[in-house]
Amino acid sequence: MNTPSPSALLELSTERFVSLTTFRRSGVPVSTPVWIAREGDALVVTTPDESGKVKRLRNSGRVELRPCSRTGAVADDAITVPGVAEILDGPADVTRISRIFSSKYGFEYRIFMIIERIAARRQKPRVMLRITGG
Repeated sequence: MNTPSPSALLELSTERFVSLTTFRRSGVPVSTPVWIAREGDALVVTTPDESGKVKRLRNSGRVELRPCSRTGAVADDAITVPGVAEILDGPADVTRISRIFSSKYGFEYRIFMIIERIAARRQKPRVMLRITGG
């Protein structure tokens, strides 16, 4: 098993996608590919506030992260980085961190947000996840 270095969490910020694993109350892991960015000494993730990962994080902030493809495929030798996620839902946090994603992902991020709004027929409220070392 590969052991992450102390800086492994922040090194994930250079990835386009990571597999974010959250845990059900039963302990069963659920992995989802997500966009990732860095804010200071933490990583941030954006997600709709009604997503399953938010529900699971309300029970336990424990997460695991691994680099992945857009579809969630993880390489066999990928290092698993443990972390603790905090849900940020304040309007100022959401706006500030949305700008970070817009800066990193550019046009792709803006188009995705427009498509999500059209598909849902409304703007889905979003939250940000702030992830630190665990």
